[in-house]
Amino acid sequence: MNEFIHLQSKNHSLIIKTARVPEVLHWGAKIAQIDEDLLLSTERPISQARLDVDVPLSLCPELGSGHFNAPGIEGHRDGLDWAPVFSLVAANQSGNAVEFTLRDDMAKLELTIELDLDFDTDVLKKRTSVKNLGDSRYCLGKLSSTLPLPNHANELMTFHGRWCHEFQTQRQHFEHGGFMQENRRGRTSHENFPGLFVGSHGFSEQSGQVWGFHLAWSGNHQMRADVRSDGRRFVQAGELLLSGESILDTDESYQSPWLYGCYSNSGLNGISQRFQQFVRENIVKFPVDKPRPVHLNTWEGIYFDHKPEYIMQMASEAAEMGVERFIIDDGWFIGRDGERAALGDWYLDEVKYPNGLEPVIEHVNDKGMEFGLWVEPEMVSQDSNLYRNHPEWVLGLQGYHQPSGRWQYVLDLQNEGCFNYLFERLNDLLTRYNITYLKWDMNRELVQPGHQGRPAVHGQTMALYRLVDELNNAHPNVEIESCSSGGGRIDFEILKRTQRFWASDCNDALERQAIQKGMSYFFPPEVMGAHIGPDECHSTNRRHHINMRGVTALGGHMGVELDPVKEPQAEKEAFSRYIALHKQYRHLLHGGRSFRIDPADKNQNIYGVESDDEMLITVCQLAMPDHALPSPLRINCTDANTKYQVKLVEMPQTSFQLMKHRPKWLDKTLTLSGDNLKEIGITLPILDPESALIVHLQKI
Repeated sequence: MNEFIHLQSKNHSLIIKTARVPEVLHWGAKIAQIDEDLLLSTERPISQARLDVDVPLSLCPELGSGHFNAPGIEGHRDGLDWAPVFSLVAANQSGNAVEFTLRDDMAKLELTIELDLDFDTDVLKKRTSVKNLGDSRYCLGKLSSTLPLPNHANELMTFHGRWCHEFQTQRQHFEHGGFMQENRRGRTSHENFPGLFVGSHGFSEQSGQVWGFHLAWSGNHQMRADVRSDGRRFVQAGELLLSGESILDTDESYQSPWLYGCYSNSGLNGISQRFQQFVRENIVKFPVDKPRPVHLNTWEGIYFDHKPEYIMQMASEAAEMGVERFIIDDGWFIGRDGERAALGDWYLDEVKYPNGLEPVIEHVNDKGMEFGLWVEPEMVSQDSNLYRNHPEWVLGLQGYHQPSGRWQYVLDLQNEGCFNYLFERLNDLLTRYNITYLKWDMNRELVQPGHQGRPAVHGQTMALYRLVDELNNAHPNVEIESCSSGGGRIDFEILKRTQRFWASDCNDALERQAIQKGMSYFFPPEVMGAHIGPDECHSTNRRHHINMRGVTALGGHMGVELDPVKEPQAEKEAFSRYIALHKQYRHLLHGGRSFRIDPADKNQNIYGVESDDEMLITVCQLAMPDHALPSPLRINCTDANTKYQVKLVEMPQTSFQLMKHRPKWLDKTLTLSGDNLKEIGITLPILDPESALIVHLQKI
C-alpha cells in the first residue's frame, strides 16, 4: 500500500497519509508532486502530560484511540463494542476517487470511507458506511463524516434562520472550543441549514482562504466544527440519529449522507462558483434543455377562492405580461376551502370545477403557457376523508397526543398502503392532466415521528426520496419544486430529484436580498425561486417600489405572485417590464458565474453574474448610506487589457430627486478598460434606501 494517496483536481490537491488509519495531510492549493521527505517533515511532536503516542486526526476519529473531541462513530452491541479502533485493510484509488476499507476484528465492524474530488469543479464529496460483521445486533448512535482543517482556519461563518427569515449568517472566532448545530425537525429546516464556512481571519466575498461544507440530507442532522486543545481542527457532519433509529443486524450496513466540501483562496466567491458549477454538472437535472420559464403562482392572488372562469381570466392577463408557466396553488381539491381541512383527499373539487380541470389547462396552454399544480402529499388533515378512513396512516406514536402543525399531520410514508395511495393519486393527476410542473409543499416539522413504535425520521426521508424517484421515472418530463413553507427543505440531495426551490415564503424584497445572498453560496440562480409580489408584502406588510421588487426577483428563477386581473394597468406594465428584462438576461443569469463584491458601505449588497463576454452587476442600497457620496463601484473580475461597454440597465427614477446633478454616464454608454474598472471604478449615483440599480458590461 502506498504511503500517500494524492487526489488532484483542476486547481486543488487532497493528500492522504495511509498508516493504521487514513489521515489528510493537505487539502487546498494544488501540489505538483509529493516530496520524498514529506513524511518526515509532517511528523508531529508528542507533548508532555498527554498520551505517549501520537493520535492522528483520522477520517473517522475514534474515542478508543484517544480522540477526545467528537468520535466519527458511536454505538454499542448490548453495551459492548462501544469504543472501536479500526485498522486500514485496503485503499482502492480510481482516478480522483479513493475508497478505504477499515476493520475492527474485536468489535466486528467494517468501515468504508469514500472520497471523490471532482476534477472540473474542485468539489470534494465524502461519505462513510459501517457494516455489522458480528453475530448480534449493533445499535448505531452516530456515523459522521470528518474533514480536517489547517491551523490558520480561525474564523467560522454559520447559518441560522426561521420561517420567512432563512439563510441568515453569523460569524465567530474559531480558535478554541467550537460550534455545534443540531436539527431535529425532520426536514432540512428553516432554522439550521446544513452548511458552514471556515477560513482565514477576515475572509470576505473576494479574498481569503475559505473551506465550505454542505451536508446533503433532507432529515435530521448534526454539524460541528471543533478546535482541539492541541490546535488541530476539523468539521464533522452527519445524520442525527434518534435513539434506537439505526440497529444493524448481521451483515447489515448504514451509509451516511454525502458531505460536500470545497476550498477557495479567493474568498466566498471561489466557494460559491465551485458549488454552483458542481450543482449544474452533477446534481440538478432538467427534463428539457430550455430557458427557465417565468412563473405566475396563484396563491397570493386568490388563496382558496377558486373560480375557473376567473382563473382563466388571470391566465389571459398573465400571458400578456409575459408569464410562461401558470400554477394553480392550494384550494383545487375536494373540501379545501381553508387550511384546516381536506389535505390527503387529492381529487379535483367538482363543485369548484364543475367542468373539470381540463378547460382551465387547455386555456392556459392556448395562451402559450405550461400548467402547474400545487400538492402537499406528505400531509393529512384530521378533517379529511383520508384521515377518517385511515387514521393509522399518521406518522406518530400510539397512546400519545401529538400536536398538530398548521392544523395538519404527517403521513407515514413507510406504511406501504399509504405510500401506494399517494403514488396512485399523484400518478393519476399527472397522467390525467397535461401537468408539466408540481409545486411540492411540506409545511410542518415531524413530532413523535414513529413507524410501528420505532423512531422513523431516517426511514421517512428515504421513503420520500423513493416516492419522488418513482414519480420521476413515471413522468420524466415533469418538473418538481421543493417548497417547504419556503426554505424548509433545501439541500443537494432533494435537488437530485427536483428542479427548483421556493427560497422563502417571505416575498419582501428587502428580506429577500439577505435570503437569496445566503442561498447563492451553494445554489445557482436558476433553481432559486424569486417572485415579484404586490407592492405590500403579505408576510411583512412592508411596501416596496417595483424597482426593488423587480430587481430582487430578477436574479433568481423569476416568477410573479399576484392577481393580475385586479392590478392597475401601470402596475401590470411594470411587471411586464421586469419580466422582459429577466428574459433579456436569462441566458447570463442562469448560465454565468455568480459573484459578490465587498461593499465599502455596509448597507449595500453588490452582486453579479459574468460569462466570458458580458457581466450584469446589481447594487442594492439596503438602508441609508454611511456617507453622503457613494464609493465607486470597482469591478475586480474584469480583464485588465480588455475594453468594455458599460451602460445603466435599471435605476429607480425616484432617486434622481436626491441629486442636484447626476453623473452624465447614466445616460450614455461608456467604453472603459478592465484596469480602469478594477482600480478606479465607476462613480455611482445616490440611491434611496431599499432601491437598486443594474449595470451591464459587454466585452468589446
